[in-house]
Amino acid sequence: MRAVVTRVKNASVTIDGAVKGEIGQGFLVLLGVHKDDTEEQAKWVADRICGLRVFEDESGKMNVSPADAGAELLIVSQFTLYADISSRRPGFTDAARPDTAIPLYELVISECKSRGFRVETGEFGADMQVASVNDGPVTIVIDR
Repeated sequence: MRAVVTRVKNASVTIDGAVKGEIGQGFLVLLGVHKDDTEEQAKWVADRICGLRVFEDESGKMNVSPADAGAELLIVSQFTLYADISSRRPGFTDAARPDTAIPLYELVISECKSRGFRVETGEFGADMQVASVNDGPVTIVIDR
């Protein structure tokens, strides 16, 4: 499982001209599910997302957790994170098929919600437009 986590001032996802999910300060998470991923990996990734201490404390150091910062999460599925670019036309055979990916994507969302976070999402498989105002910028790749 691969998550690209960007600290944002705000972010939104729009589908067919309508805003599907929108957050203020928090994390925009682009989440890719590998064909061999498991529930254990999904829980581990959710734990890392919810525990990343990358918000600034009173000294300006990245030392504050998302919960303590009042962060919100926008989690968007992104199978292209597993692109094989050995040729100029990417292949996506390492990305999980929807029957595997959707339950694991939903598990990550559920795990984050169970930790008290407000979580907004895109729509799995939809053509989405994602907008964000990066904060920092701070972007971290979580790979499990």
